[in-house]
Amino acid sequence: FLPLLLPACGGPVIYASLQHRSIGLKPGDLQHGGIAFITPSSITGREEDRESLALSFASIFQSEYKDIRVVTLPETLSAINHANLTAQYKAMFDEYQDTGIFQQDTLRKIGEVTGVRYLAQLKLSGFRQGSAGRFGLLGLRLMETKRANLRVFLQIWDSQEGSIVWEGLEELNLSTDTFTEKVISFNDIARQSAREMLEHIPYQKDPKLVPLDEAQKGKDINWEF
Repeated sequence: FLPLLLPACGGPVIYASLQHRSIGLKPGDLQHGGIAFITPSSITGREEDRESLALSFASIFQSEYKDIRVVTLPETLSAINHANLTAQYKAMFDEYQDTGIFQQDTLRKIGEVTGVRYLAQLKLSGFRQGSAGRFGLLGLRLMETKRANLRVFLQIWDSQEGSIVWEGLEELNLSTDTFTEKVISFNDIARQSAREMLEHIPYQKDPKLVPLDEAQKGKDINWEF
């Protein structure tokens, strides 16, 4: 684990472990093909966080990689429903649960109705929150260390070839000392995970687009502890 201390006052300490590999994705592919988010999977009991996870990753994609066309999860689902592919979409995920494979014909149709070549599928493998007292006076805890842990797996599929072209696994730990009762939210840690994981996807900046102000990158995440 490599620690990174954010310079802001009261900012969290970040410990991240990241593994990734590119199987067929090359720099420039996402700019040419675009990417759409399909429904994430999750461990039992965290189903309600799937949409938030997809939203966090899509928003970082859109804000930091402006030359890549990104289709959000709601947009993908709307396109699938409009094209009457709901039954095929459900069957594709049912088969995926047993085989770990997305059916190629359905992947191709999703790519066609969303207008992109690549599809992003997230897996939420774990999320925990906690706190511990650090400083007290007369039996009262004045300072607490808030902690959160997130484990996320991302696969990028080529909808035309029916193949996995990139995958990454990250386990992220955040901790911060605070005088408030506010915990580290799922959205806070999910956005940080997205930022770090997406930095490792093969990417070639398009010089024809105005580059994102590098100074703004550190301001996108509002830590509210």
